Amino acid sequence: MKEPDTKQNKIQALRLPSLLLVASIGIMGIKFWAYERTGSHAILSDALESIVNVFAGAFALYSLWWSLRPRDLNHPYGHGKIEFLSAGVEGGLIFMAGMGIVYESVQGLVYPAALKQLDLGILLVALAGAANGFLGFLLLRHGKNIHSSALQADGHHLLSDAYTSAGLVVGLAVAWFTGIVWLDSALALAFAGLLLFTGYRLVRRALAGLMDAADLEVLPKVIQTLAENRRPRWIDIHNLRVVQYGGSYHIDAHLTLPWYVNLEEAHEEVTAMEHIAATHFHDALELFVHADPCIPTSCSICSLECAHRTSAFQESVPWTLSNVLSNQKHRLTA
Repeated sequence: MKEPDTKQNKIQALRLPSLLLVASIGIMGIKFWAYERTGSHAILSDALESIVNVFAGAFALYSLWWSLRPRDLNHPYGHGKIEFLSAGVEGGLIFMAGMGIVYESVQGLVYPAALKQLDLGILLVALAGAANGFLGFLLLRHGKNIHSSALQADGHHLLSDAYTSAGLVVGLAVAWFTGIVWLDSALALAFAGLLLFTGYRLVRRALAGLMDAADLEVLPKVIQTLAENRRPRWIDIHNLRVVQYGGSYHIDAHLTLPWYVNLEEAHEEVTAMEHIAATHFHDALELFVHADPCIPTSCSICSLECAHRTSAFQESVPWTLSNVLSNQKHRLTA
């Protein structure tokens, strides 16, 4: 499996996140300027979230740089797990920002203050929101291309910030035309709820990655690829497990082969399966296969011509998510 450890690969992977971090600092400045000119609690909530954007972007960039380091004796699977830590920290920061916005919003409802220059504030928030939406789209696409959980989390965060800014523009426009002062704080409170939910979701996803929860997006693709390229001697594949390390997936699986094949032939079949996985997933997937001998109950699902049969072939068992993940050789159900 090819490691993303060359200098050129690192530069390409880090260039876009670095540029977007600089842009996020500029967007944060625009939002705080808008708050200073308007005194709007809703705009302040948007500006506080931008602080999170900057810190999270910096941490995501650092974690990506660290995850791209080559494997070593102390980290035989690489350093990619740090990306889940980054995503979890970002989720925690978003959650804390939401709590801070709740406090500011309640203060604004209890002690409402007059708003000023809302026309300028609306324009600045709209520009900042559009910029965040564009940056979030780029970051999310880049994160998916390199299988980076940290960058994808940061991209989702920027997109949610853009949606928040869009709703904020609408709410401020209503407050501007109607003169309802408390609407500003009520709007900020609603956006705080969105941030709390976003932060919770990111933390939950990060914990799932750190605890090696089954990736139900990758697993079906792997199973389908192996099934479509199935060789005659591959009686079944079971006990398949996937663990993500940054931009790479490590997979363990047991492959059932005819019991009479010699060691060299078994190695050939295992190597073929590993090659298929590496080819179809562009070296983002590392497959370690353990060869198992068939058992008498395997005869009914094995179509090979064999002088050692204990029963006739009946039908092949298709590989599905349930029987491939199970730690049991396949057999026909009664």
